[in-house]
This record gives sequence, structure tokens and C-alpha cells, in this order.
Amino acid sequence: MMYQTQEFAGGYERACAVLEKYARDPHRLVTILQDIQTEYSYLPEPVMEFVAKELCLPPGAVYGVATFYAHFTMQPRGKYIIRICDGTACHVKKSEAIILAAENALGLTGDKKTSDDMLFTLEPVACLGACGLAPVVVINEEVHGGMNKDKMVGLIEKIRKEESDNA
Repeated sequence: MMYQTQEFAGGYERACAVLEKYARDPHRLVTILQDIQTEYSYLPEPVMEFVAKELCLPPGAVYGVATFYAHFTMQPRGKYIIRICDGTACHVKKSEAIILAAENALGLTGDKKTSDDMLFTLEPVACLGACGLAPVVVINEEVHGGMNKDKMVGLIEKIRKEESDNA
């Protein structure tokens, strides 16, 4: 990844504010990237290149940190992050069917994890630490236990309706 002076549709103002908040301290790179991801909902490549330049770091170092930690994403994410547990307790209670139902309801396939309407991002996870509620789904910070594929599709439809009503 080479630093390039290029226009970025999202602008660099929010990245500048984050960099200023942490006094452009390269030792705070992880925290800086966390805040930038909060601002943009992901880590756009041009912004990572900008951060590298501003912190006097090689672009590969910034990219390396961003790809090392699982909580960073370089793809745009939806307004609603759906985490479906596929750990042992959930898996034996058919979490795979829930994941497939969510993918079908959202029009997702393969590496595509975010719906076209940018409302949903689907993230199957190894464990959510709520085995007693298996199978469990977390949408943003809201936990839904005893999930099945019909309930999953119903939650997606409910959120879409709410979003439509509020538009």
C-alpha cells in the first residue's frame, strides 16, 4: 500500500480530528484506528494511507495493524451488525441454518457480508459467550436467545419495516 495524494469521498476531516485528539502519537495507533473506524464505520484505504503519512509510519505498518486485529474491517458496514454465534452450543442447535436464512434474507453470498441497502452486516462468530441462550444472535448490542431461522428472518423484516417507517 503506497501513500497517494488522492481525493476521498468521505473526506479526511474526521480522521484529522481523531489524530488531533491523540496528538498524532504513533504509539496510539490501535486507539486511533478504533476511533477512525467508529467515524467511518470501517477503515477506508485512503484514510489508512493518510494516517500513516500523518504519523510518519510506513503504510504497511498501519495496514498490518488493521488486518491483524479481527475487530477492524476494511469494508463498509451496515447500520445493523448481526452477529450469529456458531460456537459449539449454538452449532448443535442449528446455528448454521440461522446463518443461511439471514444470508438469504439479506441477499448475501460468499464474501459479501453487507446488504445492498447498507442496513445490515452479517458476522458469524465463534462464540458470543451466551451458551445458555443458544442459539444466540446479537444485533448491534441487543441479544436474542433461542433463535431459529424463522425468528431471524422476522427480526430482519421488523428492522426493515422500522427503517422504512422512519424514512
